[in-house]
Amino acid sequence: MSDNQHAAVHSIGHYALIVPGLEEARQFHTSFGLSVIDHGDRLDATTPDDQVWARFFPGERRELAYLSFHCFEADYEGLRGQIEAAGGRPADNAPHASGIGIWFHDPDGNLIQVRVGPKTSPFAKPAIESVHVGSDARGALFRHQVPAVRPRRLSHVALFTPDLPRALAFYNRALGLRLSDRSGDLVAFTHAPHGSDHHLVAFASSPAKGWHHASWDVASVDQVGQGAAQMAAAGYVEGWGTGRHVLGSNFFHYVRDPWGSFCEYSADMDYISAGTTWPAGDHAPEDSMHQWGPAVPPWFGLNTEA
Repeated sequence: MSDNQHAAVHSIGHYALIVPGLEEARQFHTSFGLSVIDHGDRLDATTPDDQVWARFFPGERRELAYLSFHCFEADYEGLRGQIEAAGGRPADNAPHASGIGIWFHDPDGNLIQVRVGPKTSPFAKPAIESVHVGSDARGALFRHQVPAVRPRRLSHVALFTPDLPRALAFYNRALGLRLSDRSGDLVAFTHAPHGSDHHLVAFASSPAKGWHHASWDVASVDQVGQGAAQMAAAGYVEGWGTGRHVLGSNFFHYVRDPWGSFCEYSADMDYISAGTTWPAGDHAPEDSMHQWGPAVPPWFGLNTEA
């Protein structure tokens, strides 16, 4: 897989899901720490900076409506040519296609948008708040003092794919995403070459396409655990964590949503600067999930769309 693209996306603008219940979506994501705005026919989820990161439409079952990427204006026409050459199928008339930017279906049938837009992925590794104090000071807040956890931004998304090598090849050729790390044909992580977290889009092997999770950056390791407690108090107790990943190195806690997919609290992920060649590797499964933390639940890898 070549990394010699002349054009590449730089960020995820937002993702959009079809869900069976908008009220369930509102309750879950509000509890998670996002602001949810009701537009009547859809919900938008934002972070404290008012950036819209997620959109929810009503439907019979949970599935990806579309995934929107941002690019620099200088890359836009180059991306159009790469998408066509890679076999992206034009989808200007697809449901939810806005007419803004390039709309196409990837080889799995996912609806994708590429448009000129602001770089929402960071330009450098974000600072993480220290949770350490020196001698003669209390290191932890009392529980009643802990403020609500509010994610700072969307970090990445993860998709199920029935053909992981094909997905990697397409997103590299079409959108310029580069391989960060993988574990055979089980799971793979890709980043944007203009500077991004270790992964912007992850792919997991499954018999069918599907949505696995959205990952949200928080300001400290403490906030990962505090977010888990916040969701448990709201009644969302199923998930995986708290632990530390190996590929990406982030501290994590996944919370299972009402439809069997996940939102992840994530802190201190590895960052790949613009112009850096990351030493991508193919790692054994035992080195590809977590360095420490509870065992992976058997339903964590279940694709409810299969």
